[in-house]
Amino acid sequence: MIKKYQEKRDRHLDETFKNRWFQRFLVTLFLGGQVLLRILTGKIDRRKIMEHLVTVGLDSLRSVLLIAFFAGMIFTIQSARELIRYGAVGAVGGAFAVAFCRELAPVLTAGVVAGQVGSAFAAEIGEMQVTEQIDALYMLRTNPVDYLVVPRVIACCIMLPILTIFSVAVGILGGLFVAVYLYELEPSVFLESVRTFLGPWDLVTVAIKSFIFGLIIALVGCGWGLTTEGGGKGVGQAATAAVVTSWVFIFMADFFLSLLMFHELGITRS
Repeated sequence: MIKKYQEKRDRHLDETFKNRWFQRFLVTLFLGGQVLLRILTGKIDRRKIMEHLVTVGLDSLRSVLLIAFFAGMIFTIQSARELIRYGAVGAVGGAFAVAFCRELAPVLTAGVVAGQVGSAFAAEIGEMQVTEQIDALYMLRTNPVDYLVVPRVIACCIMLPILTIFSVAVGILGGLFVAVYLYELEPSVFLESVRTFLGPWDLVTVAIKSFIFGLIIALVGCGWGLTTEGGGKGVGQAATAAVVTSWVFIFMADFFLSLLMFHELGITRS
């Protein structure tokens, strides 16, 4: 009897979770349309944007750079060991630069921002939702989308590409450090290989990917926050779910963007 009750309860919780997730997803899509409309019509609070630029950029910069530096060193250790074994010393920097700059740096940077900033967006807005501060904004004839969502979305879309470019530069320094001091490669050989393999188009793709990742993080964080229920427990659950959902969408977007940007390039080179 108890087992049947537990199974019935688990099925109910699973259905509730799925319905809740799709509800939040639809709200987030609708939110994205509202944000685009308000940007096109010029309904932008520049003061709030500056506040969130600091939150997204400066508050995340140290973590992003530290992770990028060590990620660059780790990736170089793995790639250099194999390439040197096969006598491809001159390709160490290029192999590192292509993989790290195209994929690893944008995804790692977005992951850090999703965990630090996206969760904060969901928690802050979620707390306002459960404490009825959102309703108070309506009473004051202030649209929550204009006041809470649009500045956060713009700030993320601006700062993610900037943070990612810094991440790429610091990651290359980390790779150079390992290549020189552990594998005794000449700095000029490593950097020349990076310059040969890494072109302007790669930097453009980094900026495009980061812009889209920033849009995903901000919209998911705000959407999950605005649909928060259940008091303080619900706020914590919304923040956690926002981070996990952002990660899923980031990887999905990264796959399709990589397929779109580099698939034809690979066919042409082959």
